[in-house]
Amino acid sequence: MSRTFDAIELELLWRRLISLVDEAAAAMVRTSFSTLVRESYDFSCVVTDAAGQSLVQASESIPSFIGTLPETVKHFLRHFPEDQLSPGDVLITNDIWLGTGHLPDVTLAKPIFRNGKLIAFSATTAHVPDIGGKIRSPEPREVFEEGLQIPPMKMMAAGKTDETLVALIRKNVRTPDQTMGDLYAQIVALDLMEDRLLVLMENYGLPDLTDLAREIQGRCEAAMRAAIRELPDGTYHSELKTDGIMDKPITIKMALTIKGDEIAIDFAGTDAQVDRAINCALCYTNAMCMYGVKVCTNSNLPNNEGAWRPITLTAPPGCIVNPQFPAPGGSRMLIGHYIPMLVFGCLGQIVPERVMAACGSPMWGMNQSGVREGGKPYANMFFYNGGMGGNTQRDGVTCLSWPSNVSSTSIEISEHIAPLRFHHKKLRPDSGGPGRHRGGLGQEILIESRSETPIAVSFLAERTLFPAFGIEGGKDGAPGELRINGEKTDPKKQYVLNKGDTVSLGTPGGGGHGDPTLRSTAALAADIAAGYVTVQSAYQGDD
Repeated sequence: MSRTFDAIELELLWRRLISLVDEAAAAMVRTSFSTLVRESYDFSCVVTDAAGQSLVQASESIPSFIGTLPETVKHFLRHFPEDQLSPGDVLITNDIWLGTGHLPDVTLAKPIFRNGKLIAFSATTAHVPDIGGKIRSPEPREVFEEGLQIPPMKMMAAGKTDETLVALIRKNVRTPDQTMGDLYAQIVALDLMEDRLLVLMENYGLPDLTDLAREIQGRCEAAMRAAIRELPDGTYHSELKTDGIMDKPITIKMALTIKGDEIAIDFAGTDAQVDRAINCALCYTNAMCMYGVKVCTNSNLPNNEGAWRPITLTAPPGCIVNPQFPAPGGSRMLIGHYIPMLVFGCLGQIVPERVMAACGSPMWGMNQSGVREGGKPYANMFFYNGGMGGNTQRDGVTCLSWPSNVSSTSIEISEHIAPLRFHHKKLRPDSGGPGRHRGGLGQEILIESRSETPIAVSFLAERTLFPAFGIEGGKDGAPGELRINGEKTDPKKQYVLNKGDTVSLGTPGGGGHGDPTLRSTAALAADIAAGYVTVQSAYQGDD
């Protein structure tokens, strides 16, 4: 007989579920070895039901992981049916098409048993500090150049670690201690989620999660369908251009169809995949679409399987948002981070009050690898963010990652773990697009190499050709810019820095929202006083 839950009991259970995944996320941050988890929060923790359908995710989660992590658990189940799983197993993969779209994100999942029956999975994804291969950049032409590929397999079987796999990972990465340390931090989170979930089930007398999952996911699905029904039926189109490769822009097209309580998204007409590592695997494309729809329909809805059921997606095989093996995808966010803005372009035609101007994203990042004195190799990745777009209510937020929520890396940490000196890291005046509500500012960063040995560097950078656009009369934000030793440089290439060489990053500003002439005098004065805009640009009129 199915169990029902009254409102109070369901709320208590839901809060306990949120608490256990948030506790696991906190434990992962405390025990991790790299800045990617500890400083930038480039990870997620999720509990799914026995079928791999997401039930609850940690508050500190990246939108792409919310959509991809449960799908990876389903892939695990296809490779390891229930009769091949045991208590103490830990499954692992970083397969581009089964995971998050690029090799540095490693997914682990642990089957959870109660009274001998599979009842759930705890799962984590985290960006490891290194996965071998060519330093992360858009340059690789095949996935084989990007590092170690780990097919779905067991990192632990019945509690025993596969030491052969560990040895292979350690041999293939530049940072074996950091990389394995982060993987073990993920296992800490898996174990904690398992422990807390079993205690919760014991406290409430739940033999499994079937009834609870049905209730939680069903309520989310019903709420999402109700939100979609409020929108007018029809097909809405949007497209945009990205910087592409070697000054050859890439066009992404979207058609979004609303019919009753369902949404169908189609990428027909989008440019083909390329032989560079900016291809965006369908798993990542799907997650970014789901995120964009949720923001515009029911942004406060919990993230679980029910919220995604009314939304479907299709993309032609071989296009840049559905690349086929062996396409590289290490820098897939240079395409994927545009996708929510395409959703905004479609839904903004019918609910303009719910969308914002374009953001100074994809976020920017700087990868470094080299050899320290004494011969020990190292690899780091630091994140830097541009400004968000203005909206109907307020100015865009300054230097904030969107649609990801990866934090900017602090100067103190960067200088501590890398042979770099930061001359400055400051807001970029006039970079936010003018509007009734101004776009958020980008940042200016000047970095000097202090390494006695050469450092290989590469970048994640976009919107150097096509700035973040304004809407409803708002103006564009400032485009991004990369300079090495003062010379403007192609951010899609890899470079070598010698001691004394400098890197200057100017991240893009967000687009403005609304007619700039409608911005209040008080707001302009405050912008000038804060140094956000110069006097010259504040009263320039159209420009």
